Amino acid sequence: MDRRAFIAGAASLVVAPRALALGSGREVALVTADEEARLVAVELSSGRVHGYVRTLPKPRSIEAVGPMAVVAHSELGALTLVRGSTLRVEHVLHGFGEPRYTAGHPDGRHAYVTDAKRGEVVALDVLRGRVVGRASVGRLARHLTIDPSGRRLWVALGAKAEQIVVVDITRRDRPRLVRRFRPPFLAHDVGWAPGGKRVWVSSGDRNEVAIYAARSGRLLRRLAADKPPQHFTFRNELVYVASGESGTLRVHRVDGRRLRTTAIPDDSYNVQQAHGWVVTPGLGRGTLCVLDREGRRRWTKTIALSSHDACIVTVS
Repeated sequence: MDRRAFIAGAASLVVAPRALALGSGREVALVTADEEARLVAVELSSGRVHGYVRTLPKPRSIEAVGPMAVVAHSELGALTLVRGSTLRVEHVLHGFGEPRYTAGHPDGRHAYVTDAKRGEVVALDVLRGRVVGRASVGRLARHLTIDPSGRRLWVALGAKAEQIVVVDITRRDRPRLVRRFRPPFLAHDVGWAPGGKRVWVSSGDRNEVAIYAARSGRLLRRLAADKPPQHFTFRNELVYVASGESGTLRVHRVDGRRLRTTAIPDDSYNVQQAHGWVVTPGLGRGTLCVLDREGRRRWTKTIALSSHDACIVTVS
């Protein structure tokens, strides 16, 4: 594929005409349409689909990093970088083994992508569209989380991980493995809570999640949860825990106290939040379920054949 021709073509038909007329500051979910080689842009306030972003085939994960959204095509070994404000493809990067998930640095410029096939964490400059560093961390590197100060990553090595690794990113272009440990169960997702004091770890093999002290790495608490695997997103003192197998979203305080449980569509695994919205896409159903900051369901709509992941951006 001619990369320059792909970017030019994608930029020319990214958004439907009505999307171009939207006012500034409109919040939309960018949802992966895994089987249709595109992202679907959905207005969060109304649920209306107002545009599409053409990508390489098989977009899987997506993460907002500063002004960009990083899309991983795990099966192709590629990344697509989309500018959130314009919904235009700006960079297409090849040369990865199996890129899985992304964590954005607080500086809004750097991001870290796990490469499961090569067992690496890859450092990106998302504004320049370049790889700036790599570190070997262990095979099957998958879900990862970054601390609010931008100094450490925790990375789960697999969907049912026997080990979690800690990576130093004090030098943003030089990730460095510093230690590894075994969680109390086979781990799946990891999430650093705002404030930087706690890290949550979900399970790939049981109805349980764990809370760690971030600085010491000490296990603080184990909580009952719905069916594995569970996924996290955080807002201030709240933790949203999605279980696609149970069809539930639990809302907790960061100390573990449960506040609410809401029914969501089955197969709604990944979950992300921003600007007071919580979104969870349906892997097997192609749905997007949108909830408010309290975890109350606002609306659900089928938008694709299959939707693996979603992030929230503000369009101009």
